[in-house]
Amino acid sequence: MEKKYCKDSRVVKTSRVFPTHTNNLDSLFGGMLMSYIDDVASITAERHSRRDCVTASTDHVDFLSPITPRDSVCLESFVVSTGRTSMEVFVKVVAENLKTGDRRIAATSFLTFVALDENNKPVEVPGVIPESDEEKKLFEMAERRAEDRKRHRQSSKELAKALTTHKHWEAYLDTQINV
Repeated sequence: MEKKYCKDSRVVKTSRVFPTHTNNLDSLFGGMLMSYIDDVASITAERHSRRDCVTASTDHVDFLSPITPRDSVCLESFVVSTGRTSMEVFVKVVAENLKTGDRRIAATSFLTFVALDENNKPVEVPGVIPESDEEKKLFEMAERRAEDRKRHRQSSKELAKALTTHKHWEAYLDTQINV
């Protein structure tokens, strides 16, 4: 399978921040930004693989600076590395004060997507070729992030085994209703 350039999967989306999208601190709701991030990242993954894709994980979203109604929010995403069937997508969020033109990186995020065939089974994806300094730096660090993801996923599986079952939750709710 022929590799593709990171730039071939690049997606850029700019939106205005309206007061209805903000919280009581007059900054963009984190959940709204997370939705924007997943949206552009999913387009990036499908653009790279030319397949249906599913979000496998969001490593984290680092909120670095508040985004206010005085700002526009520009999300830029591209595939930075791949596994056999998975793609790591980087999303950079840039806020721009529309009056002054000042720009700042307001958030960053890494997400992993899996490409699916017609039967919703994982399918191989092309590798990536980084070109810019930013792409090369993110590509070089990808293996470490993948190892961190594997460790975190294992911890999550262990935690899931230790969590209460639905039956226990129903019993808890019954005691709360009767109070």
